Amino acid sequence: MKTPRRPARPPLAGWAATLAVALASCAVGPDYVRPATPAPASFKESAGPDLQWLPAAPADTLERGPWWQLFGDETLNSLAAQVDVSNQNVAAALAAYAQANALVSEQRAGLFPQLALNATARRSGDGAAAGASLGPSNSLQLGVAASWAPDVWGSLRRAVEGAQAGALASQADLAAAKLSAQGTLATDYFALRDADAELALLDDTVQAYERALKITQNRYAAGIAPRTDVLQAQTQLASTRADRVALRSQRAQFEHALAVLVGQAPGDFSVAAGAWNTTVPAIPLGVPSALLQRRPDIAAAERAVAQANAQIAIQRAGYFPSLNLSASAGHSASRAGDLFLASTRVWSLGLSAAQTLFDAGATGARVEQAVAARDAAAARYRQTVLGAFQSVEDQLASAHALADQATLRLEASQAADLTEQQLLNRYQAGQVAYTDIVTAQASALSARRTLAQLTSSRQATAIALIQSLGGGWHVAAEPAPAAPP
Repeated sequence: MKTPRRPARPPLAGWAATLAVALASCAVGPDYVRPATPAPASFKESAGPDLQWLPAAPADTLERGPWWQLFGDETLNSLAAQVDVSNQNVAAALAAYAQANALVSEQRAGLFPQLALNATARRSGDGAAAGASLGPSNSLQLGVAASWAPDVWGSLRRAVEGAQAGALASQADLAAAKLSAQGTLATDYFALRDADAELALLDDTVQAYERALKITQNRYAAGIAPRTDVLQAQTQLASTRADRVALRSQRAQFEHALAVLVGQAPGDFSVAAGAWNTTVPAIPLGVPSALLQRRPDIAAAERAVAQANAQIAIQRAGYFPSLNLSASAGHSASRAGDLFLASTRVWSLGLSAAQTLFDAGATGARVEQAVAARDAAAARYRQTVLGAFQSVEDQLASAHALADQATLRLEASQAADLTEQQLLNRYQAGQVAYTDIVTAQASALSARRTLAQLTSSRQATAIALIQSLGGGWHVAAEPAPAAPP
């Protein structure tokens, strides 16, 4: 009768693998939950019949992207298209995003074993003075070594999660950098067009003041008007010419700013004077909760919370033992011809474990630091959300006020123009003093410039509102995964 054979004992590596699988579900650390934030049902400043020009429903046909095209200006469209490829702040954010994706790959590599090829050749001998020399000897070794630290407690997986959250945050920072550069460019561009419009206005005004000076000189030469009328006309003309010089300097500065935003040297860049498209587009608002998906700064702050949450698990893993598996196989011989013989084969398997028994509370302190960092990131996330709501409400209030002012400023400008013309006619008829003409002309010019500046302010507010809304109106069902640029 045959004695039953005992089942072969699994090798050391088998026991270690079994142990790793059994403990794989023992990942420590809290799972990430997005912090709760306030989300009002609607924007407070969007209410009221006087804001009917601003639709309160999202426009599904408008995708996130070239929002500047809403202003209908071809020059602006051309400049904004250069921001993504030439702006250096955007380039820096793009490089940071690439770095974050590389970090994800590095952390993910820690989940897998490491293999190494080892080869050594050594020749040794002893001195003749020690006695009869046996001559030099050779030692050749060639082998493959493997090592693996099983992610028993989930710290490596949490590190990957943290790196992925960091990559998504970097992706949001890239979107924020683009949106900031695009918004600044659009604002500076319309400020430049406002300067063009005011320069054209001052050119016309200077010509009108030159005609008024001619009239006063003729009346003074004829003995009808005093010399003070001529002096007042000269003062007003010189002051307006000085304003024109100052405005040209401001326009040059806006042009220089545009050059830097599109990545060019100011000396090689220019924007020709052209017509100003004063369109103030209607901005689809949507609901406040949509900001959580639209705004890149909110997305970056939320991903920072997830990244900080992953650090808690990484630090808590310090309470548990660390395991490491190692294996090697190869050949060792004294001659190259014998290196691959079966008799020269060597191998080894190993399992090591390490457990910190006493560290005076250092591990607990690191866990507390990670928890506090997560709480701080959550607070910053909530503050970012609240700031986003405030920004939208502020821009809506400004848009409301500027829309009301536009009608009133237009009425004031038209009335000032009519007053100026009538007083000039009466002055030529000798019915009023020239001081009244100066006052009326100054008021009319101020009203015209204020009206132009108000139009620029309305466009700047529309741009700021678009930025506050995240630069687009398309809301995805789920955040897109990070992808290498």
